Amino acid sequence: MTETMTETIVKSLYSTDFFLWTQATVIHLKNEDFSQLDIKNLIEEVESLGKSEKKELKSRLTVLLEHLLKRIYVNRPDCYNGWENTISAQRTELELLFIDSPSLKSLWEEAFHITYPLALRNVRKSYKNNSFPDDWPYEDDIDAILNADFWQQPEIPSKSVIHG
Repeated sequence: MTETMTETIVKSLYSTDFFLWTQATVIHLKNEDFSQLDIKNLIEEVESLGKSEKKELKSRLTVLLEHLLKRIYVNRPDCYNGWENTISAQRTELELLFIDSPSLKSLWEEAFHITYPLALRNVRKSYKNNSFPDDWPYEDDIDAILNADFWQQPEIPSKSVIHG
C-alpha cells in the first residue's frame, strides 16, 4: 500500500512541527479518518504519556520524601515553614495526579521502594551532620504519606520495610 500525499505530510509534521501534528491527528481522529493517521508516531506518543505519568509520580514522591525527612530530622526551625509548604504542595500535586490517573495508585508501593532510597541519598548529601533512618519509620501507605504530619508523631514500626 502506498502512502498518500496527506499521510506523508502528516508524518513529516511529526518531526518538523509537533504541535501542528497533534492538531492534525486530533482532526483525523474526530473525523474517524483513520487511514490518514500517523499510527507509528501516535502509538509512540500514547506510550510516552503513560511513562510521563509514572515519572511524575516518582519525581513528586521523591521531593515529598526529601522534605518530610528534612522536616522530621533536621533541627532548623527557620526552615520548617518552607519545608512544610513544599510538603503541602507536593501532596496536592500527587492528589491531583491520582484524580486524573487513579490507576497510578497501584504503582504506589513500587514507587515508594524506588524513591525513598533516592530521597535519603539526597538529604544525606545535603545534611551530612544529620542522622536519617535507613528505613522509613512511619506508615508508608498513600493516605499516611499524603496526610500525616510525621514530625508531630513518635516513630512507629512501618507496615513495610524500605531499605535505603
